[in-house]
Amino acid sequence: MSTVAEERVLVVPTSEFHALGHFQGFSPEVSSYLPALFENGQLSYKPRGEMEEDPSFKQLIPYVLFRYTGADKKPRLFQYTRGGGQGEARLHAKRSVGIGGHISTEDAGAGTKQDVYREGMLRELSEEVVIEAPYTEQCVGLINDDETPVGKVHLGIVHIFDVENLNVHAREEDILGACFMPIDEILPELEHYETWSQIVVKALFG
Repeated sequence: MSTVAEERVLVVPTSEFHALGHFQGFSPEVSSYLPALFENGQLSYKPRGEMEEDPSFKQLIPYVLFRYTGADKKPRLFQYTRGGGQGEARLHAKRSVGIGGHISTEDAGAGTKQDVYREGMLRELSEEVVIEAPYTEQCVGLINDDETPVGKVHLGIVHIFDVENLNVHAREEDILGACFMPIDEILPELEHYETWSQIVVKALFG
């Protein structure tokens, strides 16, 4: 059995998400969703292999954007291409502006479900990138995309890390061509990015 199939990941029943208000695309209404999702007692860990094919559950995925704005006042986003070793095979060879991944049982000892989520987010970041820059962070919204097979089984929680310099580097060898690119150069190329990146860039910067 593969590691992915054995991994148990944090999920919420899709019906619980719909009860809070279904949307397609991006929602900035963080306060309308996250407190309820974390506190309603419906979060659980289930086998990732099963959850990847079961749209009756949504896997919670932190999706972190690194933004740098220098002296020229031109905002840049950290972007890269997903290599073949990245976890979600359906996203391979796609460009992305988001770093993150599943919250799993290895994060479960962190305390409340919200603590567990944050611990998992920081673990995923430390596995995928090296951050050698001071930063401030904010949670800015959620992504739901029921129009793709990947999106149907995931719910993205979008964070922006505003970094003070460009010292964010790929740690995983399958994060290819990583660099900070001006947002006004990303926008014309969005068709080459994964759907979540398209959704969030259009919503926040389009």
